[in-house]
Amino acid sequence: MLELLSDPNAWAALLSLTALEIVLGIDNVIFLSIVSARLPLAQQKPARRIGLALALIMRIGLLMLITWIQQLKEPFLMIGSFGLSWRDVILIGGGLFLLYKGTVEIHQMMEGGEEAHHGSARTAGFAAIIVQIVILDMVFSLDSVLTAVAMAPGMIEVMILAVVISMAIMLFAAEPVARFVNRHPTVKMLALTFLILVGAMLVADGVHYHIERAFIYAAIAFSVTGEALNLIAAARRRRAQGRDGEGM
Repeated sequence: MLELLSDPNAWAALLSLTALEIVLGIDNVIFLSIVSARLPLAQQKPARRIGLALALIMRIGLLMLITWIQQLKEPFLMIGSFGLSWRDVILIGGGLFLLYKGTVEIHQMMEGGEEAHHGSARTAGFAAIIVQIVILDMVFSLDSVLTAVAMAPGMIEVMILAVVISMAIMLFAAEPVARFVNRHPTVKMLALTFLILVGAMLVADGVHYHIERAFIYAAIAFSVTGEALNLIAAARRRRAQGRDGEGM
């Protein structure tokens, strides 16, 4: 470990892996923000913290079992020329779950309105929400670990440190992100479309149709920029109307 401290390659790998883990963790934070909003207010923050803690434990555990993780990529079933592995099953299952969850949430926002949303929040069970978080943590963690190993093979200590740093940053960002997403319906709708997009990407990866993440995150960045400009414009209109009202 001490040798890595003096290795510039290790520091470069740490910076790149930390940035990667933060980017991959955005999906996790958005999902936590949306599902935890269905809980009573007093339980939302603990649910988000438990979700991130479980994600950290899972990712470190998977890194320690990296040899076993690599075996998950080996096909256990051949369908013609298509080899199905346990990694594929996990990615497809997680992607379908995200597609289902995103679709249901959008339907409830469009059809049920805010009253239905708050009613479901009162009746949502803490254990049920944690189970949903665990399912997605497992999928995101597997995807994250496999990507990290491909970027920095053999640097387990560096990968674990990058995971810990990124999770600390996400823990700090989780609360303001959750408040912002749930305060603005248009932002929440945008976040749900992100989840559907990520779900489709996971399913595509599971059936061996690779979609470059750069395209996905570029589309997300473009949408976020557009929505940010809309929010700024709306805030300016409200201030202008307030000044007009005072002038009258």
